[in-house]
Amino acid sequence: MRYGARSQALTGRQLAARAAVLGLVGGALWLALARMEYRWDWSVVWDYRAQFAAGLELTLLLSLGGMAIGMALGAVGCLLRVSQRDAVRFVALLYVELVRGTPLLVQLLIAYYCVAPRLGYDQPRIIGMAALGVFAGAYVAEILRAGLESIERGQTEAALALGLSRWQALRLVVGPQALRRVIPPLTGQFVSLVKDSSLLSIIAIAELTKRAELLQASSLRVFEAYLTLAALYLAITFPLSRLAARLERRFTPGD
Repeated sequence: MRYGARSQALTGRQLAARAAVLGLVGGALWLALARMEYRWDWSVVWDYRAQFAAGLELTLLLSLGGMAIGMALGAVGCLLRVSQRDAVRFVALLYVELVRGTPLLVQLLIAYYCVAPRLGYDQPRIIGMAALGVFAGAYVAEILRAGLESIERGQTEAALALGLSRWQALRLVVGPQALRRVIPPLTGQFVSLVKDSSLLSIIAIAELTKRAELLQASSLRVFEAYLTLAALYLAITFPLSRLAARLERRFTPGD
């Protein structure tokens, strides 16, 4: 009982300290904005609410689609990375290193202006979603591989000794244990992908960032447009970040 009361007291002090820090930061930001010679007009944001809602919906749709593609590519890439064949492992390694070694912005430009025209395809949303998926897939492959390799080798050896095939050992013994460990980083990867989706505005996709740019261009309200944009992204990513942190605590190996 004493330990529980002490933990609650510590939690209360931590919450109070965080509230104080947020209050100081918020107050400093308010003072800085209040001293500016700028006429605020938030009515333009309200009038533009339907456009922001459409952009938010498209951002979530593209992010979910990109993550689904990334999970599929990542699973295949992970299996290739742990293959016993050197040539197969090299193909997977080449994919991972090429994607992780180049910026997403460059990959989007190559996909939209180089690859898609050669294929005769002109659907920016599908191209953008596919580019997000290919980008996420490289990171997912490494997350899954790290999860598999974090399981003690004795687990696989014991499964093989019981007569299971290597694939059965992976699917029934090692895989479920690894999945428990990779859920938190996969959630964090999805948070990053939502933020990375803002780059899709460069290929004329009217997602959230592009909608804010259009509002700023039409109304010349820079602060209102981009502060709203930041708040909307934060409304998406903050709960997901908290979820990732909670899952990390929940699925910590050994707990």
